[in-house]
Amino acid sequence: MKIRQSSFVLAAIAGVSLLAACGGSGESAGDAATAPAAEEVVLDNGMTPAEQVKAREAQFKKMGKAFKTISDQLKASEPDVAAIQAAAASVPVESAGLADWFPAGSGPESGVKTDALPAIWEQPDLFAEKIADFRAASDALATTAEGGDISAIGAAFGTTGGTCKSCHEKFREDD
Repeated sequence: MKIRQSSFVLAAIAGVSLLAACGGSGESAGDAATAPAAEEVVLDNGMTPAEQVKAREAQFKKMGKAFKTISDQLKASEPDVAAIQAAAASVPVESAGLADWFPAGSGPESGVKTDALPAIWEQPDLFAEKIADFRAASDALATTAEGGDISAIGAAFGTTGGTCKSCHEKFREDD
């Protein structure tokens, strides 16, 4: 009986070793109870999906605050050009690395609440194009704001806002 048990134990160890070598766990890939929670998963950048979503939302809120400042000033009877210039200059800085805010594993599939749509990862070339459009427009807005011409700033602000809308239509859940 001991030989038989030893053979069974060796066979079980060999099977587990083989599964481990192949990257399998011996459990069903579809078994949600055994899948790691989003907090346990670590992305290539060292963050959990929840941390990544929180970080990118914080950056977008910073940019949103800058856009609100510009919008409010453009609507004012006496716009504060210095406030517009500071806000416009902050957008290219705050959006640096924008493409890196969406690493694989930080989308809806992670189980973390996010407004980012799967299309970001399904159509990376189009997403990169939208980011490039935004970055170019935000750079132009910052440069235009330096000149202080409220009319020109308004036009550049409209163009920049258009790039935001274009990206949101395709890659963000309705807001």
